[in-house]
Amino acid sequence: MNNKPDYFVHAQGLCESPHVGLGTRIWGFTHILPKARIGADCNICDHVFIENDVRVGDRVTVKCGVQLWDGVTLEDDVFVGPNATFTNDIFPRSKQYPEQFGRTIIRRGASIGANATILPGITIDQGAMVGAGAVVTRSVPPNAIVVGNPAKIVGYVDARHVAEHGVSAPIPANAPRVVSTGVKGVTLHRMNEVADIRGKLAVGEFGDEIPFLPQRYFLVYDVPSAETRGEHAHHKCHQFLTVLKGSVHVVAFDGVNREEFVLDSSRTGVYLPPMTWGIQYKYSSDAVLLVFASHLYDSADYIRNYDEFVELVKRQRG
Repeated sequence: MNNKPDYFVHAQGLCESPHVGLGTRIWGFTHILPKARIGADCNICDHVFIENDVRVGDRVTVKCGVQLWDGVTLEDDVFVGPNATFTNDIFPRSKQYPEQFGRTIIRRGASIGANATILPGITIDQGAMVGAGAVVTRSVPPNAIVVGNPAKIVGYVDARHVAEHGVSAPIPANAPRVVSTGVKGVTLHRMNEVADIRGKLAVGEFGDEIPFLPQRYFLVYDVPSAETRGEHAHHKCHQFLTVLKGSVHVVAFDGVNREEFVLDSSRTGVYLPPMTWGIQYKYSSDAVLLVFASHLYDSADYIRNYDEFVELVKRQRG
């Protein structure tokens, strides 16, 4: 048993590294190599092996049966479930070593479910949730929930689903034309529809149903169902999204609140004001998404880094 007062090593554990933070607990039959760095208040459970080029942040939990190989970084508040597997060489051969192992980064607050497999060189971004048994072959965006083999996005953490607003259900004739949401400035819109024996016509007027005058539009279609689009915000540009065909899930986040909407009718749309982090995913195979934008394309108007967006929101809110 470790007799140092600042961290604990079980009598059956072997910790060769002096770089272990205050309050960390290392349990039996765990082996940590000399150059590994472990943060404070971590819980490293039984039968864990940690190689030299591994960085573990503060308040990390690593459950039993996990191996952290060279090239793995776990940031603060990460949870790794039992028997999760990390790999660091995409083409492994016995006694053949790459010049550099793939760097795998699990960002702060992310969780890896039991028996999940993480391929090398990818990032599981902050707050993401990897389901039990998932095989993660590509990087996972912030707060995404992924399951399956290969892992696919099936939802977003803490995203309230707002089907009760009528977006994914028939809209009563007396329903309000504009519905506020829990995300700052984001609104759901019901377009006028005229139907007769000749077919249906859905119409919206700029400045009314669509609350700005657009300078640009674009169509998104033929998107594989596993793909996620958006993943950015704008400094100045307003956007209005509707589907011409099929269905698309839209997630909006204002830095505090996150909600998910289903667009599956040309009678409905969602307005995303500036400084809204927008995501589109779960495209049906026939989906055609129409987006109106208030500004011409300007790469400088995009905020593509999630951390930068969250920091900007904090500054604006003081």
